[in-house]
Amino acid sequence: MDWQKREELILAPYAMFAAKSRGRQHRETEDPDRSPFQHDRDRIVHCQAFRRLEYKTQVFVNHEGDHYRTRLTHSLEVAQLARTISRRLQLNEDLTEAIALAHDLGHTPFGHSGESCLNRLMRKRGGFEHNRQSLRIVETLEERYAAFPGLNLTPEVRLGMMKHITPWDNGAGGKGGISSLEAQVVNLADEIAYNSHDLDDGLESGLLSFEQLSTVTIWRKAYQQSVDQAPNLAKKYRRNRIIRLLIHWQVSDLVANACRHLERSKATPAALRRKGKSILAFTPGLAREIRSLRHFLYDNFYKHYRVTRLAEKHNRFLEQMFFLYLKRPDIMPPRFAGHARGKRHLAACDYIAGMTDRFALKEYERLFTTQLS
Repeated sequence: MDWQKREELILAPYAMFAAKSRGRQHRETEDPDRSPFQHDRDRIVHCQAFRRLEYKTQVFVNHEGDHYRTRLTHSLEVAQLARTISRRLQLNEDLTEAIALAHDLGHTPFGHSGESCLNRLMRKRGGFEHNRQSLRIVETLEERYAAFPGLNLTPEVRLGMMKHITPWDNGAGGKGGISSLEAQVVNLADEIAYNSHDLDDGLESGLLSFEQLSTVTIWRKAYQQSVDQAPNLAKKYRRNRIIRLLIHWQVSDLVANACRHLERSKATPAALRRKGKSILAFTPGLAREIRSLRHFLYDNFYKHYRVTRLAEKHNRFLEQMFFLYLKRPDIMPPRFAGHARGKRHLAACDYIAGMTDRFALKEYERLFTTQLS
């Protein structure tokens, strides 16, 4: 197969080779023109949960503006960054891309505030965490194939999704050992995207300003370098140049640090699993600066009153719908109502978690402000 020869030529010994995949839970004949990881990527892109990401919040709800990032554009940006890093480290880009595109499939409407709301509502039943829900979608909830539930993805992709964890997550996603280097790349690409692109949206919205950011070391350095390189830029071009610098610094630092570790460790996928911890990371100095930027964004952007008051309103909507579905599971679509026998909380949670922002708002209006039909 051409893809096997290509992997043998370009991948490092520590990469995950598709030819060595442990196979699928439900046996299938593999496509000779696509590797198993390419096949997984295509299944993810064509599933309903992926399409719904277009109308799920990153920070700003869809109706607040056409130019802000959504979960879909965020996932595409993470995949692009992850592929760039994987290529430079001679890792398996196809596996990295599949994990990156699937990593947010389980996100709720209204972003992390919606996730926190469902986690609270499900606390006595194991809680809710979007990484686990992403896995539940590809293993159970997607209905595309008569022969099996879910998407029947390879275990390497599913393990990468399960181990996916960033500083923004509830903490349930990274337990139980280590995953492939490709999955580690996705974690860090996700963090880079959050650090850089949410900052860009915050400035675009006017909730953040250059003046506020002058207290953040990494921003201040990037601002000064951008002025040195191009002193007479208009503000919007200055912002774009600074965001590009921040992304470049993070990617370059990560790749250089990873190369040093990998050259010393002579790692293989099996040796990495035995090692039991992630070996990809930013250098300590840059990691400190990134943490400072992350804390700034949390305090000044994610907790901005315009963001939190909308989150509070939307959480009330989700909570009221959740308790109504527990009381009246018959008003959910048949596939969820049918699962509700003995599992009402899980059925209501699955239904709400799969909603887009705009569907959740319309559903709330239908249930509580117009006559039930």
